[in-house]
This record gives sequence, C-alpha cells and structure tokens, in this order.
Amino acid sequence: MTVSTHGLRLKSGSHALRSGVELLSSMRFSISLLTVICIASVIGTVLKQQEPLSNYVNQFGPFWAQVFGAVNLNTVYSAWWFMLILAFLVVSTSLCIARNTPKILADWNQLKENVREQSLKAFSHRAEEGLGESPEIAARRIGQTLVQGGWKVKLQQRDAAGGTGWMVAAKAGAANKLGYIAAHSAIVLVCIGGLLDGDLMVRAQMWLNDKSIYTGGGLIADVPARHRLGEGNPTFRANLLVAEGTQSSTAILNQPGGVLLQDLPFSVELKKFIVEYYSTGMPKLFASEIVIHDRETGEKTPARVEVNHPAHYKGIEIYQSSFDDGGSSVTLKAVPMAVGAQPSSKLFEIQGTIGGSSSLTNGQGEDAQKMTLEYTALRVINVENFSGSGNLGSSGADVRKVDLRQSIDARMGAANKTKEQKELRNVGPSLTYKLRDAAGQAREFHNYMLPVKMDSDEFTPALFLLGVRETPAQPFQYLRIPADEQGSMEGFLRLRRALADPAQRERAVQRYVKQAVAADRADLAQQLAASASRAVALFAGPDQTGAAGQAKTPAGLQAISDFMEANVPEAERDRAGEVLVRILNGVLFELAQLTREQNGLKPLPVDERTQAWMAQTVLSLSDAHHYPAPMTFELKDFTQVQASVFQVTRTPGKNIVYLGCALLILGIFAMLYVRERRLWVWLAPAASPGDGVADEKGPESGSGSRATMAMSVNRQTLEGDKEFEMLKTKLLQVPL
Repeated sequence: MTVSTHGLRLKSGSHALRSGVELLSSMRFSISLLTVICIASVIGTVLKQQEPLSNYVNQFGPFWAQVFGAVNLNTVYSAWWFMLILAFLVVSTSLCIARNTPKILADWNQLKENVREQSLKAFSHRAEEGLGESPEIAARRIGQTLVQGGWKVKLQQRDAAGGTGWMVAAKAGAANKLGYIAAHSAIVLVCIGGLLDGDLMVRAQMWLNDKSIYTGGGLIADVPARHRLGEGNPTFRANLLVAEGTQSSTAILNQPGGVLLQDLPFSVELKKFIVEYYSTGMPKLFASEIVIHDRETGEKTPARVEVNHPAHYKGIEIYQSSFDDGGSSVTLKAVPMAVGAQPSSKLFEIQGTIGGSSSLTNGQGEDAQKMTLEYTALRVINVENFSGSGNLGSSGADVRKVDLRQSIDARMGAANKTKEQKELRNVGPSLTYKLRDAAGQAREFHNYMLPVKMDSDEFTPALFLLGVRETPAQPFQYLRIPADEQGSMEGFLRLRRALADPAQRERAVQRYVKQAVAADRADLAQQLAASASRAVALFAGPDQTGAAGQAKTPAGLQAISDFMEANVPEAERDRAGEVLVRILNGVLFELAQLTREQNGLKPLPVDERTQAWMAQTVLSLSDAHHYPAPMTFELKDFTQVQASVFQVTRTPGKNIVYLGCALLILGIFAMLYVRERRLWVWLAPAASPGDGVADEKGPESGSGSRATMAMSVNRQTLEGDKEFEMLKTKLLQVPL
C-alpha cells in the first residue's frame, strides 16, 4: 500500500468546501506549514525575543524595529499567526492520519496471496527453480521456514496446469507503515502540547475573563485584579524574584507591551542564595535554599533549587533561572569634577539602595541643576582580562605590524587553540548608576571601588576607573585617575583644584623658574616665566567656573596642540612642543608639591614612582576637562543582598510533548530502519515426461514441482538484494 499525498476528497458539498477540505488534509499542505514553522523558529532563535524596543532600535534602526513589532518577530512563539499555524498544522496532520490510517490497518493483514504467476515474473527480485518435492510438501516446508524467520505466512491451494498448485504468500516488516502513523501522531501531539503550554490559554483568559496587560509601575500589591491571573490558571510560565530573607507569591508573565501577574497557591521564601564562580568570573553554580509556604494550609516545605534540579509543589515546577541584586545598600562619596569646584561645598556622602534613586541639586537659586541619581547595579566580583587585548588592557593593535600568516594561524588548527593568552584578575566591586537631568536625559556611569593596577610595572600607579557612556549600545569609556600613596584620589583632586586657581598657578611658576634658572639670569627667568604661565594657562583652560564637559574652549593637551598649530611654524613644532610639554610638567610638579605643603604632607620624592604618577596625572587632568558630569560617585561601602530569579511553570502539555517525542523516535526508527518485504513462492507440478521436460532435481516421474519466487521491498537497498539471495538459497536450493 502506498501512502497518498493528496487530500481527503468529499463526494458531496460545494466546490469550495471540497477544495478546502482536500487542501487542508493533503500532505503537501502539512509539509508547507511545517516549513513555515521551522523558518519562524529559526527567526525566533536568531533574533532575541521580548527585548525592549530601544534595543531593536539601537541594533537594527527605527524602520526594522517597527517591522519586527508589526509582525511580532520579537515575540514569535506567542504571536497570533504562529499559534494559528500550529492549529492548522494539527488539523491538517490529523486529517492526513484519519485518511490513511484505515488503509494502513486494512493492509496490515493482507498478504496478497491471489497474485498470478505471470505477475511474479515482472518483479526485479525473482527466481525459478525445480524441486524434488511435491507442491504441497514444498509449500509447507517453505511456509514453516519463513514462519521460523519471523515472517507472516499464508498458504493457498489452487488449480494449475497439470494438477494442483500451491501459493506461499509471506510478509515481514509491517511495522514500517505503523511508523507513518506514529511519526504523524507525534507532530500532532507536540503541537497540541505547544499550544497548551504556550500563550494560548493566557490569551483565552484575557479574551473571556476581561484581563488586560499592565503597563504601569508601583508595588505589586497595588496592581488591580484585571491584570492578575488566578491560581486556577491551567498553564503559565512566569518569573518570580525573591530577595534573601523575604518571600513572594506573585509571579510575572512578560507580555508584549507590559506584564500580567500570576497569583500562586503558595509563597516562596528565600533563606539563602549560594553562588560559586569560575576563575573567569562566570558562575559555575548557583542554588537557592527556599521554604515553600502553602497559603491554604500554612504548611512549610523546605527545598533546594539548582539549575536543572527544580522543586515541585502542587503541579508547579520551580526552576532556578538566574540571580539578581535584591536591594543592596550602598554608601557613595560625591567627588566634584566641575572645574574649580571646592571640596568644602561639593564633598558629601549619600546612601541608596540598588534599584532606587535619590534627588540631587547642583547649586542654588534659579541656576541650580536638578538631577536624579539612579542606582542601577552592584557587582561584587569583576574578573577582567588584562592581556594586550583585554577589556581594560592596552589599546588596539598597530596596523603597521599586522602579520597575515600569524593572523591566519591564530584562526586555524585545533579547536582548543586560543588566539592569545588571557590574564584574568578580579578587580573588586563596581557600581553602575545613572544621572538623569530635569529633561529626562540620562548618562550611565560605571565606577570601580578600588584602584586597579593595569600592568606589572612596580612604578606604575594604580588607577581609579570612572566609566561613562551615552547609550546602552555603546561601550564604556574610562577616565583613569591615578591613586596617590594613600590609595585615594585626593592627590589628583588637590592638584586639579590648584590648577583652576590662577594665584596657585603663578606660585608654582615662580618656584619652577627659581629652580630652573640661575639667579643672575633675570632676563631668561622672565622669558621662562612667561612661557610657563602661558603653557599652564592653556592647559587649565580659560573657563574656570563652568561644569566639566561644558567648556566651550579647549583645555588640556588639546589646547596646547591647537596653540602650537596656530602660532608655531610646522618645521619647528616638534622641538617647540617638547620644550613646552617639559615646562608644563615641571610647573605641574611644583604645583603638586605646593598643594602638599599647604596640607601638611611630605613633599613627593624625586624618583621613578613619582615620575610615573605625574605622567599619568597630566593625562588624567587633560581628560578630566571633558568628563560629562559635575560630579562622580565613589563607592565607599556596601551591604550586599542577593536575590534569586525563579521560573515557575505549570505545564500540562509537557507529558503530551514527551509522549509525542517518544512516538516520533519510534516512528522515524520504524520508517528508516524497518523494511517492509513481501514474498511469494508459486509451486506448480513439474512437467510430465510426455511433455519432453525433465526435472533437474529428480527422475522424470512427475513427482517434483516447479517453483517461481518473487520478492518486493519498499526501498531498494543492498540489504534487500542480499536477503533475497539468502532466501533463494534457503528455500529453493534443497538437495534431493
């Protein structure tokens, strides 16, 4: 029996109805739907699902972001058209099964023993042989042999030329056809399970029970009932965040444009969160010690939830999904970054909670800038790569030194070969926060708590890393401030405040000139003082009162470079630049010494360590002029509170999907590895002596028989050829 690919053909009804049923029940239509589902699944795998709209805009642009939203490509698996295709696939495949199953079952017991002798000669696998047995004896022997080999056999006696003949009809591998039923039934079961465990039930409740998506904020307890799904919801997949020492009984279902709240028949209390890390900083184990509180009986059930080891309670599975901050408290110290800011009016400490915010005011009166400090994230462990290409390592490769062969070799060879050696190091806690102005515009900042030693040179100072970026799509750019001998930024800040004071700069110039020029060279001292004053004034910048990052005129090394291009001939710029930078470094060193004397500190020693600190300080002073905020915040202390993110699911379709997967495996195995074979052996009396035909296996007595054997298989393979030769030898070549 051959499975038909056309659809179910009705004999009555309108032409449109008959055509629709024929299309819907055809195997071609089912395969087309399955292809569309596969393509949609690929899109859903490649394109991140349920991301904020801004992420798609940043990555693909406004046009494609709108296209994705219009056709729900950002939520493929819950899109209405995806559910509709699944439903059509269930109906179409079910009709295919209903159309072909009766034929398969009817063909199950049919051995087709009525086939004619002439038809056997048309098969590709055929053989003829004379036997020394009578047709009946040969038929019974052959039938018994086939039964012992696992064949289903039927003997038929019928008239033949010269006497009575016997037909032996046999069949094996009938399970091949059952593979068709199993595989197609598996598709139906998997799709039904997907529909049950998908958003179909949630959408149905929204339509039938007048539920709507919640788009606001605030406390979970204040969300109205029309945005909540009851405990009797038959299927859901939601997220539950629980901080250490707290409990929660309301999960969140993410929906396009908002959320729905799912009330649980129990509450989950997080006793302790456990996390272990690899040397790379990636978590290798995170688990939660929880207590499940039954809301109806008050029963308490302790459990431990790990990745791939969920807890089960009242038909609901609790999976360990991820972890987050549970509201850690942080203490921050405000560090002024505005040019000329004084420590007495700008330094303060502020306490906050991760996920919360604080209101700030920069200045007084009508010109005061109102800002909001939003505490975004606290990371206690930061493992960074300090190799040449690491995140915090040196700058990019020199294009003049690119070795093509080395570049190719680095990308070829064994899979475990690494392109470069990694130097991983934990640099301690970091804080991420946002400063939002009155207009709602925000910049994101990422500051490390401890100074970071960037290389192994003992004289290179450790650096405070102050990161900033305009949008989440951009990488952080870091201002690097050298730590002083006390491991703080105070040395840099003192020098920056003094640099903004013209009187302090003039004192430093005079000290520098006094040490650089002999006392009897008054004319040279006057010229050097003028050059030094000009250089340090250019470096400090003319705008001494505005906030950092708001100066309209250049400052730092850029200002000196612009001055050189405008006033020094090109041929003399290199030499003049070296002299000017040397003078600038000397004045800044004296300015640093002056600030230390004023604060009762010992002078900086003249050694390599001081030289390295001053070199980095000059670069940091030049870059700090462009820091886009009037202040930065240094993490001084914190109390970490961990939180677990659980995925709570009720999936009645899970067992249906498991059954479908088992049937799919069995069906594919049956169709690929079970060959359906049919065998016929026609045994007719041997020709009589009068016919002039002698029996090769016996005397010309007419007691023998003539056998005609043929075999058909559903797939032509080498195994089929070998099996036919084996059967021919075993059944027909019988010694006398």
